[in-house]
Amino acid sequence: MRNDLYVHFHPDERAFVDRAAEWIDHAANRHEVRRTDFLDPRQSHILTVLANREPDALFRLDGGYQDAERRRAIIAPAYRDIEDEPAGIVVLSVSSADQSVAQLDHGDYLGAILGLGIKRDRIGDIHVHSDGAHFLIAEEVADYMNINLRQVHRVHVLTDILPIGQLRTVKPELEEMSFTVASLRLDGICSDVYRISRAKIVDPIRAGRCRVNWKAEEDPSTPLKEGDVVSIQGLGRFKVLTVEGVTKKGRIRVRAGKFI
Repeated sequence: MRNDLYVHFHPDERAFVDRAAEWIDHAANRHEVRRTDFLDPRQSHILTVLANREPDALFRLDGGYQDAERRRAIIAPAYRDIEDEPAGIVVLSVSSADQSVAQLDHGDYLGAILGLGIKRDRIGDIHVHSDGAHFLIAEEVADYMNINLRQVHRVHVLTDILPIGQLRTVKPELEEMSFTVASLRLDGICSDVYRISRAKIVDPIRAGRCRVNWKAEEDPSTPLKEGDVVSIQGLGRFKVLTVEGVTKKGRIRVRAGKFI
């Protein structure tokens, strides 16, 4: 049965498929309730697909606010009411009187957290402000982070644990760009967004460093569509905003936004 599931997912995802299938099986057949760590959107999709195949289990995704990208899941037997089951998410507020804090970005904060030995799946979305940041974090690591996070990229910081209701969200900013391509192939659009030659952009794609909608993608010829989110390790992430039609020369107009 598990082999039948594997054909729908990338080989690199098999370990997570196994874990998610086990969570669902234990909920359905052992009456267990489980709260997962934070899942990325692809993992949430996999869990949703698997859970929808099992009538004796149900689940709920919660990232601390409505539009959260990274979310924890609560998985339980179908007879259990989980709407009021706590997701175990709190806000860690990071602030500093140092004016340099305004120059810190998402990567700086994430690097500081990982430097404490905290695993990425314990951290939800990170909202960067001009005077610091708000992290959505698993309550299990909140006290440890509150005590130990004292520096972010050479900037001394203070922390505090806040209730979810005090979260200050930040909508991601996009650097928009327009260009034309011969086709909607992954390598062609990536070449224009990252300003790297098409011959060179295929290397990180084939090396497994590219994800489309959080799913590993190693085929440079894969066609993209409006709404697709693409990331290449070391180069950043962008979204295909619109496909605006065809020019007189037969090229396709595309508008994309690079996350900054």
